[in-house]
Amino acid sequence: MPTLLLSLETSSPICAVALHHLADGRLLGQAELRLDKSHSTHLTVLIEQLVANTGHALADLGAVALSDGPGSYTGLRIGAAAAKGLCFALDIPLLAVGTLPALAHQAAAHTPRPNTYLYCPMLDARRQEVYTALYAADGCELLPPTNLVLDAGSLAEHLAHHAVLFCGSGAAKFEALVQNNPNAVFLANVQPSAVSLGELAWAAYQRQEFCDVAYYEPFYLKEVYTTTPRSVIN
Repeated sequence: MPTLLLSLETSSPICAVALHHLADGRLLGQAELRLDKSHSTHLTVLIEQLVANTGHALADLGAVALSDGPGSYTGLRIGAAAAKGLCFALDIPLLAVGTLPALAHQAAAHTPRPNTYLYCPMLDARRQEVYTALYAADGCELLPPTNLVLDAGSLAEHLAHHAVLFCGSGAAKFEALVQNNPNAVFLANVQPSAVSLGELAWAAYQRQEFCDVAYYEPFYLKEVYTTTPRSVIN
């Protein structure tokens, strides 16, 4: 009987996988590579090795979860292709967990007195732009995911009334703009994690919040921009 939840985190340069037990959400193992552009060549290897190293087989998978985005366009597509392939082959459900709520969940889980903060994960979207959202400690969404061009007045209303904990690859850009605001707290070294993703995915599995495997697409937040090669134009 399938008993495992496999989680794939590919929204950032980190390529990470985790296994949780479907019965109780217990973490069985995790693996990650912090090598840029490693997803296409290493994701399936990490999956196979993690499953084997925990004494299981792919046939033991009961569901696959993946990072839904926003994040790296290429990474999200690679993760989606791998997750959908496994779900089709094994006839098991697919779960998608947003990168931003997973980051907020991770930060809250490692913060003393977590209910004293709001959580604002920020992913670098180049220049002064970030992908961001705002959450309470229990995961309640207070500001939906958006792409935001940062300035000194960003999130001023929330910072005027609450202590807000910022984390993620884009947070450093905002720290330079609001470094004198005592309500702005910055937590370093919080990166997308397959373990945090799996914890939220396990809860979603209990609620049977499954995706349509055939039609699922990642949540890019912004349009994917493509260009036509000059040789084609000519």
